[in-house]
Amino acid sequence: MTNVTQMNETDRQYYFMEKASGYVAKLGEELGRKPTCCVTTFGCQMNARDSEKLVGILEKVGYEIIEDENADFVIYNTCTVRDNANQRVYGRLGVLNGYKRKNPHMKIALCGCMMQEPSVIEKIKNSYRFVDLIFGTHNIFKFAELLCSLFENEGMVIDIWKDTDKIVEDLPVERKYSFKSGINIMFGCNNFCSYCIVPYVRGRERSRNPKDIIREIEGLVADGVVEIMLLGQNVNSYGKNLEEPITFAQLLQEVEKIEGLERIRFMTSHPKDLSDELIEVMKHSKKICRHLHLPLQSGSTKILKAMNRRYTKEQYLELAEKIRKEIPDMAITTDIIVGFPGETKEDVDETIDVIRRVKYDNAFTFIYSKRTGTPAATMEQVPEELVKEQFDRVLKTVQETAREQVSRYQGQICDVLVEEINENDSSLVTGRMSNNTLVHFPGDASLVGKLVNVSLDGCHGFYYMGHMVQS
Repeated sequence: MTNVTQMNETDRQYYFMEKASGYVAKLGEELGRKPTCCVTTFGCQMNARDSEKLVGILEKVGYEIIEDENADFVIYNTCTVRDNANQRVYGRLGVLNGYKRKNPHMKIALCGCMMQEPSVIEKIKNSYRFVDLIFGTHNIFKFAELLCSLFENEGMVIDIWKDTDKIVEDLPVERKYSFKSGINIMFGCNNFCSYCIVPYVRGRERSRNPKDIIREIEGLVADGVVEIMLLGQNVNSYGKNLEEPITFAQLLQEVEKIEGLERIRFMTSHPKDLSDELIEVMKHSKKICRHLHLPLQSGSTKILKAMNRRYTKEQYLELAEKIRKEIPDMAITTDIIVGFPGETKEDVDETIDVIRRVKYDNAFTFIYSKRTGTPAATMEQVPEELVKEQFDRVLKTVQETAREQVSRYQGQICDVLVEEINENDSSLVTGRMSNNTLVHFPGDASLVGKLVNVSLDGCHGFYYMGHMVQS
């Protein structure tokens, strides 16, 4: 008899995958076909990567992955950054309930950040009793084990951990793209920005061992991956909690040595932790993409303090100026929140001043969304009509400066990684420049996943039209 308690965690989960395969095969015999599963992802790149791990396990145990939510097993990998993200999930659950009434075999699972909130669990237990499985962000590695519990137990299975220091390596992953992949280098966040729920639902920072990261990337490159994105809530603080500390810049230097890897991306960088060492490594790198996402959130030092961002407007501008000076072709993108509690027109003027001085290539601009459970939710909120007016001012400034920045490459020839057939015109392919700008040009499916030289013929705001040229 197998003693699973004495196995290491990776072996334990493979044991449960084998066991789950038997349950799925039996279900397939009852249905007279392969059981189907649909995984729907809400939220960020971290969630997208988690979903790839779920799909990898689901395929291994015998499910057929489909896009249709009218499936035998539906999983929602949830986001909880904004309250309306929760409302979207509740709305979709109503639809799933209708499907489940017609399909007695159907199972529904909820996971991800939203499930780390006790109030959400209570609401699901009381109002959505047809949900079969609930788990959170800390124990996603237990998914195969939880699948077995789903088949073995009647009623709702709930397995939520408040926190963990555990990182489990070498579980199956099914990538969305064959030629590029996200890589988790760390989990959690220690920053506690006053508007953000992430540290409460993702837990404290914990970094993966650099050897495990390198080994995973080497395996991906051997499997055809040419571009990787290193993922963390704050990659600049990577390595601080390891037994043998290593900086993020040092990790990048090790990743760059991997033969066959063409491009390295990463996100997200917290401005307070971006070091001169990192700037120097990026400056001299042949593989690190010329794109840095550097969230500003606000240009007002007063608001930044209320947000607990731990830098001032002047410090941010000094950092951006240093990056522009050392790496002139670096595209800088950002996040901006408008309407944070206590924000005035004068505070927004400060934000607009930063936009004009930094000249972002793009900015993700959000209206502040009150997030229950965060300190900012208890602060005095700004009237909605004032927020909308200021938001429009910020958006207009972003669009003006971004067009100017993006257009500066017109007429040049650039390396472009082809990502897909164009959604609107099948005679075109869509690729991405090192600086993250999209380019559309004539081509076919044989180019997908390849780096090609493209002449940037015409700038259309935030993208280019071009044509391929021989190298």
